[in-house]
Amino acid sequence: MPATPRVLITDAADLDHTIALDLLAEAGIEATYLDSRDRGQILAAARQCAGIILGYASLDASMIAALPQLKVVATMSAGFDMVDVQAATDAGITVCTVPSAATADVATHAFAGMLALVRQLPRSQALAWAGDWTGAGLPVPPRLETLTLGLVGFGRIAQYLANIAEPVFKEVIAYDPFTPTECWPDGVRRVELDEVLAGSNVLSLHTPLTGETENLIDARALAAMPAGSYLVNVARGGLVDESALLEALDSGHLAGAMLDVLAQEPAPANHPLLTHPSAIVTPHTAYRSNASLREYMALPARNVIAVLAGRTAETPLRIPVSAR
Repeated sequence: MPATPRVLITDAADLDHTIALDLLAEAGIEATYLDSRDRGQILAAARQCAGIILGYASLDASMIAALPQLKVVATMSAGFDMVDVQAATDAGITVCTVPSAATADVATHAFAGMLALVRQLPRSQALAWAGDWTGAGLPVPPRLETLTLGLVGFGRIAQYLANIAEPVFKEVIAYDPFTPTECWPDGVRRVELDEVLAGSNVLSLHTPLTGETENLIDARALAAMPAGSYLVNVARGGLVDESALLEALDSGHLAGAMLDVLAQEPAPANHPLLTHPSAIVTPHTAYRSNASLREYMALPARNVIAVLAGRTAETPLRIPVSAR
């Protein structure tokens, strides 16, 4: 009689990990939950596991090499920077993500953030709390219909955002070397990276964090943006050089930044962006809705069940396999 497959679920944060536990149990899979991102604890708990469902914990190449029974890794996010995907692929391990559970939620969070920036909502609320009903100390906002929205990355979330933003902005432009032409709508002008930087009054980031995109928005990129422009990041904190961003906000070159992600999360209590008057920071909550919170646990479980049953996962991550 074959042994019951075992699966480890790690650091689900605010997600209800019992959703995955129940689905795995129904499929005859023994699953345990470990509320930790500690490397040693994860390795010890995953020694006999055929699958791992990861929150924000890391799974690097040396950890993968130490887990010879591992067949599938499923993240609880669209992102996969916490996994050494190439090492997993080389070891014959299927990596799965959650690419579309919160598409609408993240896109609307970005849209709400850019509206709040341009319309000075946090500063306006602070004036009301202080009893100031003149608004005289606020920068005068431009009309959205005079502004160009630029998107770096044009996958599902950016496409959803473009659809809701196009009627509001003067123009929507986007840069993405990977999105095929047939996925490009007529209302969004395709441009190169330099042009999206130079031409965007509001720049919104929607690209994965990889070696090529880390600190993509650095001092040079920020200097290329128009004076008085705004930056929105609901993707990954590592896309932005935070020191350069602070300098751009302090100098007034950028009028504001809305960030749902930071390079270090949770951020230190004294992180200067948390209290910067020109920044809006939310605690990596863009993905949250009643529907998405369930799917972020259910889809990884379904992916693991499929792979361990010898079927194709619903949402496998596909990358070229390196030469052996």
